Amino acid sequence: MSGVGLQQNLSQQQNLSLQMQQSLKLLQAATQELQQMVTQELSQNPVLELETPEISLEEAGLDKEGDDGFDEEFSQLSQLDEEWREYMTQARSKLPRGAEEDERRQFMFDSLVAPVTLSQHLIDQLGTETLDAREREVVEKLIGQLDERGYLSSPLREICQEEGIPIEELERAKVVVQGLDPSGVGAEDLRECLLIQLRALKKGDTLEYKIVAHHLEELAKRRFQDISRKLRVTMEQISEAAEVIGRLNPRPAQDFAQPGSNVYVSADVSVEWQDERYVVQLNNDSLPRLRISNTYKDLMSTTGTRDEVRSYIRERIRSGKFFIRSIDQRQQTIRRIAEEIVARQEAFLAEGPAHLKPMNMAQVADAIGVHETTVSRAVSGKYISTPQGVFEMRYFFTTGLQSESGESLSNTSIKTALQELVKGEPHTKPYSDEAIVKKLAEQGIKLARRTVAKYREELNILPSHLRKGF
Repeated sequence: MSGVGLQQNLSQQQNLSLQMQQSLKLLQAATQELQQMVTQELSQNPVLELETPEISLEEAGLDKEGDDGFDEEFSQLSQLDEEWREYMTQARSKLPRGAEEDERRQFMFDSLVAPVTLSQHLIDQLGTETLDAREREVVEKLIGQLDERGYLSSPLREICQEEGIPIEELERAKVVVQGLDPSGVGAEDLRECLLIQLRALKKGDTLEYKIVAHHLEELAKRRFQDISRKLRVTMEQISEAAEVIGRLNPRPAQDFAQPGSNVYVSADVSVEWQDERYVVQLNNDSLPRLRISNTYKDLMSTTGTRDEVRSYIRERIRSGKFFIRSIDQRQQTIRRIAEEIVARQEAFLAEGPAHLKPMNMAQVADAIGVHETTVSRAVSGKYISTPQGVFEMRYFFTTGLQSESGESLSNTSIKTALQELVKGEPHTKPYSDEAIVKKLAEQGIKLARRTVAKYREELNILPSHLRKGF
C-alpha cells in the first residue's frame, strides 16, 4: 500500500486585476471602439460625465501623481447601486442641466462600434488557448506579421532572423495561429492557406487535399485532364473536387477591417512638416473626454450622507479616476510610438514608400521603454496621417534586407521597386521573373527568383505571359 503524505510545491502565477485588463483593452481599442467603451462606462459609473476636449487631468479630478488615496477593495452591492441611482435621479432632476450636455451624452450612447480588425479578432480568441506568457507573446508577434489577406507577410525563417526568435517557437506559434478563426489565416502562401481549410473540414486525406498539395498550378490553369491522368481518377471526380476547392476562401481576412477599405478611417495621429522638422500631433478631437462630477464630490462632504452611500461614491470615484488615467496613458503611449516611427522613417515621410526602412516592434519598445507586447497592442487598429497619406501604424513594422551599398531596405520598398519596374516595362515584351531579378540587381537589390514571384503574386501582378499586350 502506497503511503499517504503531504507535499509542498512552490509555484508562481501571474494574474491581471480587472482594472489592468481594462487598461490593456483601452490601449488596444481603436478610436470608435474606445468611444463604445466610454459609453458603457458612462452607463455603469454615475460619477463620470462628459467634458470638453480641453479638460486637464486636474479638472477631471485627478492629481498628476495618480495617487487617489483609496486602497480598500469594494464589493459592488446591486441593491445599493439601484438605491443610489434612484436617489441621484431625484437629486439631479432638481439641478439645472443644459440641452447641450444632454445632446452630448446621448450622442455617446448612440455611438457605433467600428468593424473589428483581423488582429483584434485573433487576439481575442487567445483567451481560450492554454499559453504561457512567452508563448502568447510569440503568437501575438506572429499575428502582427499577417497581411491584409491573412497570410504571413514574411517566411518564418526571415521572421526568425529579424526578430531573433528561435524557429521552433515560431513554428509552435504558427500552429496556434492557424488553429484560430477564420480558417486559413497564418499561411505563408495560397497552397498552405487552402490546405489549412481542408484539414479544418476533416478533408486531410481526400482527393481535394492531394490536388491542392501537388497540383495547384495545374488546377489554376484548368488542366483537369493532366491531373486526372497523374492521380488515376476520372475527369468527373476532378471536376467535383475542383468545385469543393473553389468554395474555399483564398483570402480569409477579407471580411475584416483593413487599411484602404471603404470603412471611414479617422487618424489617431497626424504628422506634419513644421519649422523644418516633422511634428507629431495626437488627434484628440474624436475622443470623448471625461471628468468626475462635482455633484458627487460635494455629496462626499455633505453632512448627513449615509456611510454606505459615501463608501459607494468613493469607490465609483476611484474607478472613474483609473479609467480616465488609462485613456490618458493610452494616448501618451501612441504618441511616443508615433514619434519613434517618425524619427526612424524620415526618408519615407519625405520621399514615399520606396524609402521605407525595416523596423521591428522590439526596437521601438526598447527606445520608449515599454514591453514589446505593449507596442503591439498600442498600434493595433490605429492610423497615422502623414505627408504620404494615411497608413495603419502596423504598416511601418516590416522586415527587409540590405542592398549592395549597405542601405537597409524594407519588403515594402522592394515591392514598390518591383511595381515600378512592371509599370515601365515594354507592353509587347513584359519582364519575366528572371528579368526582374536582374533589373533589381542593377539597383543593388538581390532577390531570388522565387521571392520575386512571391512578391509579384502578393501585388496581384500577373505572370509575364499574361501581361503581354496590357
